[in-house]
Amino acid sequence: CHPVPKPESRMEVCDLSPCPPRWKVTPAGPCSSSCGLGLAVQLVTCVQIHQGKEVLLEDRLCPVAEKPLTSVPCVIRMCSYEWSFSEWTECSTSCGNGIQTRQDFCLNPLTRKHVNPIFCRHFPKAIVVRGCSAGPCPEQVVGTGSRGAELQTVTPAAHLTTAATASEARYKDLDLPPSAVPAVPQEQMKTSEGVCGKLFLNATGIINMMGVESSDCTVAIGRPLREEITVNILESSLNCSAGEVVLFSGRMMWRTGCRNLPLSLINSRTNTLIVKQRVLLPGNGVILQYNSRTATKKYYQDCDKQLFGPQGEIVNPVQLPDQRQVVCRTFINVAPRHRIAIRALYIDLGNESNQTHFNYILVRDVSTMKTMAFHGKQQFFWQSTGSQAEIEFHE
Repeated sequence: CHPVPKPESRMEVCDLSPCPPRWKVTPAGPCSSSCGLGLAVQLVTCVQIHQGKEVLLEDRLCPVAEKPLTSVPCVIRMCSYEWSFSEWTECSTSCGNGIQTRQDFCLNPLTRKHVNPIFCRHFPKAIVVRGCSAGPCPEQVVGTGSRGAELQTVTPAAHLTTAATASEARYKDLDLPPSAVPAVPQEQMKTSEGVCGKLFLNATGIINMMGVESSDCTVAIGRPLREEITVNILESSLNCSAGEVVLFSGRMMWRTGCRNLPLSLINSRTNTLIVKQRVLLPGNGVILQYNSRTATKKYYQDCDKQLFGPQGEIVNPVQLPDQRQVVCRTFINVAPRHRIAIRALYIDLGNESNQTHFNYILVRDVSTMKTMAFHGKQQFFWQSTGSQAEIEFHE
């Protein structure tokens, strides 16, 4: 172009309106589990492009309903676990009837290493306490009698009865609210029947999980959506070396513990909390006190609903005053011993040929994190495997 006159270089100013704020997701981090289901954490920030540069904004300036998950499920490879046991101890008595015990461990068969017992919670386990006889005691031997030398088998239940009776007294002394007292005759009331598998809905309370007959005892705490739950461990007699543990889980938290539990303060961060206790030795367990308070952060939409059973009706959509389009959710929590059934009585999700909107319903089983989608005018019937479910209405 040398022979052609070169025009003067100049810059023109352009003023484009800034792009709307949007969510930015960084690649997910490593999976929290080397096998099986885990969680990968990803960073979600609110940004805006201004004058060609990306500017970080406060989260409230981005659409809350469209915020991606900060934790996403991940599976590197499938894994399986199994129960393993130590050798039986010697008989607890030198003569007469006694008991033998053994410890159980959750084992990774690939590495042959012990893992958290929670991984084996779905697998059946053999007994860890059995009766034994060390022979007749000298004072029991009589000339004619074999009665004193007879073996009277000692079962785990026989030993747990004493622990349960002692726990009943402590249970009554704690002056629990009426909703926490089992409606069974006094002579039949046992700690496991009064606490395990129960849903507590009061604003505050004390839950005694000591001396329960079941090795796995689960309780749930529920409050209105605007609240969160805090838990203090008042007393703990868990045997950590034997694998005893307590698990706290909610929609936004997961925590296990055994040692130094009385010093712990657990925050659910949402309005529900499940406490699962795993004990091996009779009489062990925890006593916890829970309180509720206004949540420090808003973790729900204005159209979200909370149901605590035993039955309820869900009607959608819920019209918001400002006509915003958001994902409305219904959270369903029942007592841990119960399950949830959802029946769609009437559905009209509009014209599916509309290319601008796609209406569907998601039903999620929280215990397995499996989600099913329902479209069109399908009147479905759905059942949970656990005591928690979530429904999302998308349009």
